[in-house]
Amino acid sequence: MSTPGADAVAASRRPLTEGALASLVPGTLSRLVVVPASPSTSSRVLEAATRAPEDWPHMSALVADHQTAGRGRAGRAWVTPQGAALTVSFVLRPRHIPREDFGWAPLVVGLAAVRALRGLGVGAWLKWPNDVVVESGAREIPGWGRWRKAVGILCETTADDAIVAGIGINVSQAPGELPVPHAASLATLGATALDRVALMRALAAELNGAVAMWDAGAHPRADVERVTATLGWDVAVDVPGGVPVAGRATALTPEGALVVRTASGDERIVLAGDVRVRRG
Repeated sequence: MSTPGADAVAASRRPLTEGALASLVPGTLSRLVVVPASPSTSSRVLEAATRAPEDWPHMSALVADHQTAGRGRAGRAWVTPQGAALTVSFVLRPRHIPREDFGWAPLVVGLAAVRALRGLGVGAWLKWPNDVVVESGAREIPGWGRWRKAVGILCETTADDAIVAGIGINVSQAPGELPVPHAASLATLGATALDRVALMRALAAELNGAVAMWDAGAHPRADVERVTATLGWDVAVDVPGGVPVAGRATALTPEGALVVRTASGDERIVLAGDVRVRRG
């Protein structure tokens, strides 16, 4: 992939509008709200969907042209430059998925994000449980190897069992605009497809399809495993409130947990945690 020029970056940062994305409704989306700025799209949607759930049906979405206080797992926060990222929260209301299977939600959303990026020529992979990464360059970063995070995902639930899937895709940030060394944008990865409108259309279409298949009874495990780069890694998983689990990540369980084979040959089941790479 070639390095995008200044004109491509400038075009990518033009403000997103409902008019530019109007073709998504109806069809791919049931409702779309686009705002110039928001502290956190997911916080805003969670509040609105709790107050008036009928206003936020399945496959409705809120896009912020500028997210000023994004939220991630474990309370992590970040801010992106104006127009440099695609930040969106979708409301998912699958009819046939019980709440106990919602652990698959970030993986299904991640599968959709991987497919959307691959369709635009980006070699994306899923890093269990909720990041999308791309292999880039030869420089090793502790805990990440040569992988760079391009997409963050956070799934939360409402009281009436809707899933709010927040997705942040780094699009046009320059290296100095990225918050941590292991982050990357599509621009720093050399992608030329920086059109946030095209990216939103691809993401919404892939998410619609992935959730429809899941809701229709097609278990996502095989599809998710095929795009999960974590499998085959030597890893250390920082488990909330516990001792890190070290070994080779080998598979996903039917519940979406990570299977780690330790040096002694035991298989540990990890339900949640931060995965650190132990090889390049």
